[in-house]
Amino acid sequence: MAETPPMAAKQLRLGAFMRPISIHTGAWRYPGAWPDANFNLNAYVRLIRKLEEGRFDAFFMADHMAVLNMPVEALKRSHTVTSFEPLTLLSALAMVTERIGLIATASTTYNDPYHIARKFASLDHISNGRAGWNLVTTANPDAALNFGQDAHMAHGERYKRAREFYDVVTGLWDSFADDAFVRDVPSGLFFDPAKMHVLGHKGEELSVRGPLNIARPVQGWPVIVQAGASEAGRQIAAETAEAVFGASSSIEEARAFYADVKGRMDRLGRNRDHLKILPGCFVVVGDSLEEARAKRARLDSLVHYANAIASLSMALGVDASKFDPDGPLPEIPETEASKSGRERAIRLARRENLTVRQLAQRLGGFAGLAMVGTPAMIADEMQEWLETEACDGFNVMFPYLPQGLEEFVDRVVPELQRRGIFRRDYEGTTLRENLGLPRPGNRFFEG
Repeated sequence: MAETPPMAAKQLRLGAFMRPISIHTGAWRYPGAWPDANFNLNAYVRLIRKLEEGRFDAFFMADHMAVLNMPVEALKRSHTVTSFEPLTLLSALAMVTERIGLIATASTTYNDPYHIARKFASLDHISNGRAGWNLVTTANPDAALNFGQDAHMAHGERYKRAREFYDVVTGLWDSFADDAFVRDVPSGLFFDPAKMHVLGHKGEELSVRGPLNIARPVQGWPVIVQAGASEAGRQIAAETAEAVFGASSSIEEARAFYADVKGRMDRLGRNRDHLKILPGCFVVVGDSLEEARAKRARLDSLVHYANAIASLSMALGVDASKFDPDGPLPEIPETEASKSGRERAIRLARRENLTVRQLAQRLGGFAGLAMVGTPAMIADEMQEWLETEACDGFNVMFPYLPQGLEEFVDRVVPELQRRGIFRRDYEGTTLRENLGLPRPGNRFFEG
């Protein structure tokens, strides 16, 4: 029997990015794929159990606060037009899993802090300590129209609100000491009022009295996950995040991002190991490089041009359908949409000298980091990224479901384990334990 290789000092972390099921526009049309997977609870149960079998750190459920802002000709072909509300879904999935983390996106622009604090504290208790909050400011300007606003909040204002929002939510999670609930039946004392803190927050953006009407989460706080490569996004991540959903498309770009964000942590006095940088990675597995490339090509061929140009418009924050499809990308003005998404699209067009049509087709499928090849080739790339400080792991995006996910778990995960860079079993019962993150102390009741 072959010996189990020793575990490497640095371990790969793996999240499964479900947006809400696959980021690729053509995923639902791929042969053998589940066309209704976005709104099929039984499908989600099968997928998350498979991911837990593969010892994934987390199931990452992204969210949209509005139907995607694209023309109906494109929208009618999009499998993301309908999906579950993330916290409702993850609460159900908590009942059919034991170890895998459960991360949900929730917007700081179109929610109130008390709502977010209650929901994620509840999910953390329901799952016995496996909840994570993907803190986002929301890029889709159409979301404003669903929440009684005429216009999307400006980018800078969104991040200003998000920073204060974080302080309020984490303060609410600390409303009770860990041992506040004594439940002393003989005396009739349910909780010790000396161990309850009233937040009394009054800031520039928010006013919240508190306390939260839920016991402190199992993990102290659910794990805080963020995304965004803008200056504001990098700074708030360095200050507050415990995991970052990165979007680097090359290893050089990823190393620069990694060094920048971790360097900001050093200057702030934060331990750089207390933040895991996990770029999104689209993975297509084949028996050979040629077979994997053929799968990717077939998948990309299923993207209609209406969807492609709509994806480009969303990335840029402007209507790209007015551009000359066979001309170069024109100068793009600043908008209140995602700045990092806009910059990535522009860089890609300039770097590869793409026409508007070519850029749209690329974005209509997936234009970010992709690893396409055999299990060994994919493991080689992941290992290089890990060992050269380009990342701490990946948020894996699957090309189609269920096959793409099952191929990764059954074929790539064993190769990573053989190299000693990925776990064979979970380290603990909570998401924090499995990510190697400390449990935060209570700011009001230390010790």
